[in-house]
Amino acid sequence: MIILDTSATLALVQGHKTLNLLAVNMTRTGDRLVIPALCLMQAEAGDVGASRRALGLPCVTVDNLGMTAAVSVGAMIRDGYGGPDTCHALYCALPRAEFTGMSILLTGNGDSYPPGVVTVDIDSPGMLGLG
Repeated sequence: MIILDTSATLALVQGHKTLNLLAVNMTRTGDRLVIPALCLMQAEAGDVGASRRALGLPCVTVDNLGMTAAVSVGAMIRDGYGGPDTCHALYCALPRAEFTGMSILLTGNGDSYPPGVVTVDIDSPGMLGLG
């Protein structure tokens, strides 16, 4: 599963070349880019219309903040792992019963996440082999 945090979501909707190429490829293959709901909320707060532009991409799906996620994300915030959007992205990147593969968290702020979380900097050369 490929997850976009707030910084990656904003970059995507603001025309980041590599992320847009990734979105086109994901649409072509039928794969999905996952945006945590709180990251989408924060992106919209920072850029009017960002959510509309993100949701207009056929490959984008939103990971809702359900009951279990809300409790887990709240505990992460309380324990100092970051703000609501960062913790929701972190929650999405953790192993879950409904998704058994490895998650990749695309971000422009890799230092926001604890060691052990697989993050890929959106500006790294060869990001996901597309650079």
